[in-house]
Amino acid sequence: MKISFNDVPKKYKIAAGVLLAVAVAGMLFGGGKEDAHAAVAAVSRPALTVRTAVLQGDQWSRTLSANGSIIPWQEAVITAQVQGVRISEVKVSIGDWVKQGDVLVTLDNFARTLDEAAASRTAQGRIVAPDDGVISAASASAGSMVQPGAELFRLIRKGRLEWRAELTADELMLLRRGMDVQITVGEGRVIKGTVRAISPSVDTKTRYGFALVSLSDSSGIIAGVYANGTFDISGGKRTLSSLPQSAVMRRGSAAYVLVVDAESRVHERSVKLGQRSADRVEIRQGLKPGEVVVETGGSFLSEGDFVQVVK
Repeated sequence: MKISFNDVPKKYKIAAGVLLAVAVAGMLFGGGKEDAHAAVAAVSRPALTVRTAVLQGDQWSRTLSANGSIIPWQEAVITAQVQGVRISEVKVSIGDWVKQGDVLVTLDNFARTLDEAAASRTAQGRIVAPDDGVISAASASAGSMVQPGAELFRLIRKGRLEWRAELTADELMLLRRGMDVQITVGEGRVIKGTVRAISPSVDTKTRYGFALVSLSDSSGIIAGVYANGTFDISGGKRTLSSLPQSAVMRRGSAAYVLVVDAESRVHERSVKLGQRSADRVEIRQGLKPGEVVVETGGSFLSEGDFVQVVK
């Protein structure tokens, strides 16, 4: 026959409470203050149910992350080489794809104003595209007079873009030409790339230099867009130990985990972090293989708290 605490007569409940109070008081006056505090804590604070994790061996590439902008690989500035000639017609606009030799503008009064050498340079009264590419800027307008050296168009040669990654001197020294890179743009689009060039110096004010990364496919990308990229600086995979990121907490710049001991109490342990991959983080120092740590719910716990582990 089972009897619940609610079925016990009130006078017996009061008696039990008195006995607990007497026991605690005896511990306090008898020199066992720590035991008394523990007894009170055990009665007043139930154990928090948590999930746990242990270090997991993984094979990751060593990576380096950076930010930067997508820029033209090369941008040609198209100018007029004569003066006193009026633009008759503008045949292209921003965003148009042109091929080498395509007519961009035609000129008026050509025969009366140009000598033979100038005629050769302007392709007989026309200004033409010097290469295949995309028109990125256009300032030419029909009816205006052209001036020598005045910019009429800008052309992204071959329509080719690249990523300019901003890095510190220490980071630049880890890079090599030909390294693989993954660049993320827009709403999660990932593009493969390779390091094309590395700046030999950094800006004395910002302390940043740059690396230029060729993109495998730049279609649909707008020059100037901000992007994040990851360099594979290991040249392959290496073995490391990791935990779920939810198991790692921070206090200022320090990182720590909560280790669960044999008595189901938690204890703070400082750890040194490495790289991240998806929802996991590398643990370089501070934790031994097989040690159990709180995976979730650690922010609600304090040093010495009891926990109940969910399998």
